Amino acid sequence: MAESARLSAATSVVGVMGDPVTHSLSPLLHNTAFAELGVDWVSVGFPVAAGAAGAALDGARALGIRGLSVTMPHKDDVAGRVDHLSALAGRLGAVNCVVDEDGSWRGENTDGVGFVDALRHRDGFDPRDRSCLVVGAGGAARAVIAALADAGAGAVIVVNRSPDRGLAAAVLAGASGRTGRSEDATHCDLVVNATPLGMVGQAGASWPVDPVLLHGGQIVVDLVYHPMVTPWLAAARSRGASVANGLGMLVHQAAFQVAAWTGHDPPVGAMWRAVADR
Repeated sequence: MAESARLSAATSVVGVMGDPVTHSLSPLLHNTAFAELGVDWVSVGFPVAAGAAGAALDGARALGIRGLSVTMPHKDDVAGRVDHLSALAGRLGAVNCVVDEDGSWRGENTDGVGFVDALRHRDGFDPRDRSCLVVGAGGAARAVIAALADAGAGAVIVVNRSPDRGLAAAVLAGASGRTGRSEDATHCDLVVNATPLGMVGQAGASWPVDPVLLHGGQIVVDLVYHPMVTPWLAAARSRGASVANGLGMLVHQAAFQVAAWTGHDPPVGAMWRAVADR
């Protein structure tokens, strides 16, 4: 890693806001990128309680913070409080990146594009014309659904316990989106768990998709990365599927944030090494 710039009163500050936030790898990823780029920037953590996003944004603006990475539980709230939204963030109704533009806050969402970028460059999977199934309809799921459709996926099937939320999420994929059942996974090239289910329990009721439906030739992704291999991913691997966790999405969405803040091409390889070596 390149030597970090010495911090000073002129250092540009960004941060990740969330609750909890002390576990976040985002500052590590951002600071690795800043050091590699040789820019005088630093990323820190800002613990912000639920419901306090508006006050946090006002304070960050007053302090001259250059940008924010936004995590749970603030993504939807921040979308309603920034000065303007990118087309994608407006479509999703969720923001994971705030960019300062001469005192005006622009809300972006880099989650989905980070997910697809990781699929292409880390896992060798291009979604174009492929059949994809996503379990979940929350913020992360919506970002993945929209990004897969934008990448040209032939079908994006959404499975969710609440039919109405599932349908609303599937609409984000346009003509390629529809709701379905977990059994549809057996015919899909990509199966994504965007819920916490992969990290809990072994009983069949806890699986996002029953592993008996998974097989070789598929890539199976669990957006959870604590643990790095969830019980569900281990079961999918035992069935012959290629598996990946959510670390790729985390690294690549952070790389897009660095680019949005600094205008520099992010050193993705160095960012990957930072989390691999931690």
